[in-house]
Amino acid sequence: MIRRLLIANRGEIAVRVARAAREAGIVPLGIYSEADAKAYHLQFVDDARCIGPAPAPQSYLDIDALIAAGASMQADAVHPGYGFLSERPAFARAVADAGMIFVGPTPEAMAAMGSKIEAKRRVREFDVPVVPGYDGDDRSPATLRTEAERIGFPLLIKASAGGGGRGMRVVNALAEFDEALDAAKREALAAFGDDAVLLERYLRDPRHIEFQVLGDTHGTIVHLGERECSIQRRHQKIVEEAPSVALSPELRAEMGAAAVRAAKSVNYVNAGTCEFMLDGDGSYFFLEMNARLQVEHPVTELVYGIDLVQWQLRIANGEPLIVSQDDVQPRGWAIEARIYAEDPANHMLPSIGTISHWSPPEGPGVRLDAGVTTGSEVSLYYDPMLAKLIAYGTDRAHAIARLERALEDFTIDGIRSNIPLLLWIARDEAFRAGDTTTSFLARRLDESAFAKRPAPREAVLLCAAALLADGRAPWRIGGIGMPLRLAHSGGTVAEVTADAMVQPGLWFLSGDVVGELLAARYGDTVRATFDGNTISGAVGYDGSGVAVHFDGRTYEFRFADPPAIESAAGAHAGAAGDGRVTAPMPGKIVKVAVHEGDAVAERALLIVLEAMKMEHRIEAPAGAQVKAVLVKEGQIVAGGAPLVELA
Repeated sequence: MIRRLLIANRGEIAVRVARAAREAGIVPLGIYSEADAKAYHLQFVDDARCIGPAPAPQSYLDIDALIAAGASMQADAVHPGYGFLSERPAFARAVADAGMIFVGPTPEAMAAMGSKIEAKRRVREFDVPVVPGYDGDDRSPATLRTEAERIGFPLLIKASAGGGGRGMRVVNALAEFDEALDAAKREALAAFGDDAVLLERYLRDPRHIEFQVLGDTHGTIVHLGERECSIQRRHQKIVEEAPSVALSPELRAEMGAAAVRAAKSVNYVNAGTCEFMLDGDGSYFFLEMNARLQVEHPVTELVYGIDLVQWQLRIANGEPLIVSQDDVQPRGWAIEARIYAEDPANHMLPSIGTISHWSPPEGPGVRLDAGVTTGSEVSLYYDPMLAKLIAYGTDRAHAIARLERALEDFTIDGIRSNIPLLLWIARDEAFRAGDTTTSFLARRLDESAFAKRPAPREAVLLCAAALLADGRAPWRIGGIGMPLRLAHSGGTVAEVTADAMVQPGLWFLSGDVVGELLAARYGDTVRATFDGNTISGAVGYDGSGVAVHFDGRTYEFRFADPPAIESAAGAHAGAAGDGRVTAPMPGKIVKVAVHEGDAVAERALLIVLEAMKMEHRIEAPAGAQVKAVLVKEGQIVAGGAPLVELA
């Protein structure tokens, strides 16, 4: 029986597993890298060990260090979570060899399903339909190029060993194939230690449907319904829901039976997920099986009334499943939104830094699985997902309404988050209608909607109201109005003078805004009544700045310099267009594609930068000649660091 459980992971999944273990009477144990010495998940374990430096290969991916940590804390079982080593057969074997129970499938099943190539071969023998493509043993570039021509375009290059969009590239023409293949193999090797890839016909507008399966050690395998995960960006899921609007009870039963057959093809044990593409004509194709718990497991838990993590532990203890397939019926609707440290105003690039304020929503039907809190450090070394917000309702419309309200109430300061994107999705008419294929964002999203813009009057009023209600305004001589010169990050400056009136909390504003303002604070929320209208929003402070959260956006203000100083500063500003291409974020240089003296065209690849486990292309802004290359492969650079100088 499991008594002491080592959780070989970090972030929100480590918190989730620790809570489930404690509820089952099991002592949770943790690990951390040097960068995670003060991480949030360590609050939920009874003991923990540092297993190495910040880079994952030297810590969270170091099998020997993890086994040693488990032994030192007398763990008798290991839960891998997801990501990192969760689908590495070598890790599962090492756990067993050390005399500990691995909470997951057998190494043999993991190896078979961990290879998308082998998985396709296995499930085909069990009459499970697969996407047409090439998964042969000859994976030389020449053969893959020939097979790509045979399959036709567009096609998908996909890492055999991994998931999460890493090592995956869509290729629209043969001329793009070689570079895409090189990038996919390089990213796959970095993420999974294996650069093997396969080719698939690219389905332009399918739905991404996956089925949760559970198998016990007594030969019973059941599915727990479907999740729709079609809303994705860079092949990374953003919003998931259960059930799917696209599945009738008959199609659910048919696809679920196929998922069970796929699991039986490898005698699967514990929790796993079979992923399918569902085409518009009702045909479906097996993609892969994730031999682990999925990020989006909470929507299944809420709709099917089951604690998947506790069942993982019970199965690992040898208990038989007590649920039959006939018992599995969805009740209500659940939608999960992944909260990422990404900046919608800057092409969704990762955002790092310290979370100065973390205020998640509460209320009926709202669940939050978080891996951070106020004061948590978001580093460039790990995945940028901060938390998962899950809304549950009696039906889909009810769940969407709760999700929208919860996103409106969610405030994060100190870093950027993708909450504006998630709120845009929740409000989009196509999403509300259930028109959610994998091309959803490509068809509907215009990222300029998130571009920085001048602060609306409501945000200025909320900022002024917070400063006045909190006594943070810069007082001058008694009896003279307080000047508030508020500079917004969007480039505008609002000049307001506030004079106190007899009624407490009531002020008369003059300047860019004229009228009576009644200001009050209630916890994180500031309420401003002006011209007979009342507005409210969360307002917080970050150093010398003020962050105003209003209508799903964050507006940042600071006290502007006096006009004369501002003008002088502007006169000495550095000239733009010096020819230097800079890093948009901190990261590691994984490829330098140019040399000094090269002539490059507009949008030509200059540098490949890896940050938060994803590769980012740095391209030439215009046709030019490379004057100097300022970095080398393997180098770690800061955000804003010069990379290439163009002439």
